[in-house]
Amino acid sequence: GDMPPAELSPDTYAQKCQEIANGLAAQGVTYTEIKGDDLRQKGYGGIMGVGMAARCPPRMVIMTYSHADATEHIALCGKGVVYDTGGLALKSKVGMCGMKHDCGGSAGVLGGFASAVTLEVPVKLTLILAIVENAIGPESFRNDDILTMKSGKTVEVNNTDAEGRLILADCVSHASNQLGDVDLIVNMATLTGAQCITTGSCHAGIMTRTKALEDRVVEAGLMSGDLTFPMLYAPELLKKEFKSSVADMKNSVANRMNAQASCAGHFIETHIDEAYKGDWCHVDMAGPDSRNDGRATGYGVALVLGLCKAPGFC
Repeated sequence: GDMPPAELSPDTYAQKCQEIANGLAAQGVTYTEIKGDDLRQKGYGGIMGVGMAARCPPRMVIMTYSHADATEHIALCGKGVVYDTGGLALKSKVGMCGMKHDCGGSAGVLGGFASAVTLEVPVKLTLILAIVENAIGPESFRNDDILTMKSGKTVEVNNTDAEGRLILADCVSHASNQLGDVDLIVNMATLTGAQCITTGSCHAGIMTRTKALEDRVVEAGLMSGDLTFPMLYAPELLKKEFKSSVADMKNSVANRMNAQASCAGHFIETHIDEAYKGDWCHVDMAGPDSRNDGRATGYGVALVLGLCKAPGFC
């Protein structure tokens, strides 16, 4: 989160992920990558749409680990926007500053994954990172474009600066229909400024489908120090905010005063495969990702360890 974006491109980020995987190969960690046109051909329309204008191609990075005594398979999905200009819905000169932190969710789950492997936590993990730069160029995706997502659903773009949910939608779709035996999907992102209004700058906002998982995530936050607090979960009330007359949904809400942080979570949830029977947790950590002085906090690593029940974090 602190590295200048000229140094942390999608290429260099993926290279660092590869180095981490290579360093953990003795523990059985595997590394695969879907990059550039392969994303388009395989149907990852959200990741490809957001990242195709940048100098470095977008990619999905996938790392796996399985402990011999694992009793739970957790898929960790991270938003890795190395820099977010807002795309053609351009941010202001003030609002764009600090957008090097927009990969904080991916950094959190990557660090948590690597730490869990190093500690040999008895869990099966699949790490799925969407690594892109939301840049401006001749290939930029536009407001009014329609993207076909990995889920097969179509999205009318009405805000190119609501890009994180588009790339995470492809991640959770992959996790829910490509991995087979996942018990829990966790997606983590610096997703919305509205999260700061909803749960503040110290607590990530979380959404879950069950009270049991909500309690587990709150407890993991308390024990690990990466604090969390529940946000409204009401898909039956909020999904209407994304209504489109030309696609299955839009990517940004009609009414920004109607629980928009929760709406963003529901957008991602909509792309989970309908046959998936496991749990899902959305973690919006836009607030706790960075301090007032602009430095990154490393939020998310300890929370992942808490969810994995690592010694000292649960």
